[in-house]
Amino acid sequence: MINLISRTIGNISYLLKGLQVKSFLAVVVVGFLVLTTNIASGQNDQGLKERVREQIEQNDAQRPKTIGQWFKDARETEDSPGERLKKIGQQSGEALKEFGGGYVKGAQETASDVGNSAAEAAKDVSNKVGR
Repeated sequence: MINLISRTIGNISYLLKGLQVKSFLAVVVVGFLVLTTNIASGQNDQGLKERVREQIEQNDAQRPKTIGQWFKDARETEDSPGERLKKIGQQSGEALKEFGGGYVKGAQETASDVGNSAAEAAKDVSNKVGR
């Protein structure tokens, strides 16, 4: 009887050690993150909407920038499918031109960063060889 109780207590303690420690640590880590992270910082920023609106309107393209503008444009040309297709073609061209410009800018920045990294690596190698 004592042997059975001893084995049962041993099994229970073994399970609790493995299960409870992991669960407890997970709860502690999540609690720490929640308590130390300022979650409400985005909600208190009243100027966020205005800054997002400025970013949207910053581009001078004549194509719709929001879903509401796109639906309004679609309603205006609802009765003339040819005009709608023409506008879609123009807007697609503008979008591709805008995307291409961003792609070229990103590629130039990446190439510049790679060149700088290569120059720095060569400088490090020459310093090590010179020693």
